[in-house]
Amino acid sequence: MAAKQTIKLYTDGAAKGNPGPGGYGVVLKFGNHYRELSEGFKETTNNRMELLAVIKGLEALKTNEHPVAIYSDSKYVVDAINKGWLRKWVKTGFKKKKNIDLWQRLLPLQERFDLSFHWVKGHAGHAENERCDQLAVEAAEGNNLKADEGFIRNS
Repeated sequence: MAAKQTIKLYTDGAAKGNPGPGGYGVVLKFGNHYRELSEGFKETTNNRMELLAVIKGLEALKTNEHPVAIYSDSKYVVDAINKGWLRKWVKTGFKKKKNIDLWQRLLPLQERFDLSFHWVKGHAGHAENERCDQLAVEAAEGNNLKADEGFIRNS
């Protein structure tokens, strides 16, 4: 039996200030299919946008019949999965962790899909990463920014 074709999910997040206005960018590639996603928020953080990009990309998929390779320049996201940090955070009830709402939103998606996470160096000429960065920055600078409902400002 032939190996199933892999869906490629490229992601990036941006924030102007941390916290500040932010956005995410996603590029989905599968065979001849290509799709871009982006969205901007009034006040958020870079890490939230990096994580939300992965979530939004996965939520946009119409099938779970193919493996999904996720490419991100976020060590925060990639290492949390590949180094098992997320499993430990779940066991400890996310004690003293940030972005709990987004990590909890990712958990069922991890169960639904056959995922692999790959780190790519940001701003290093990787075409899809550069496009995701452009989408994220444009979204952060847009005129119709939303409220990031899960963002909690630390006073």
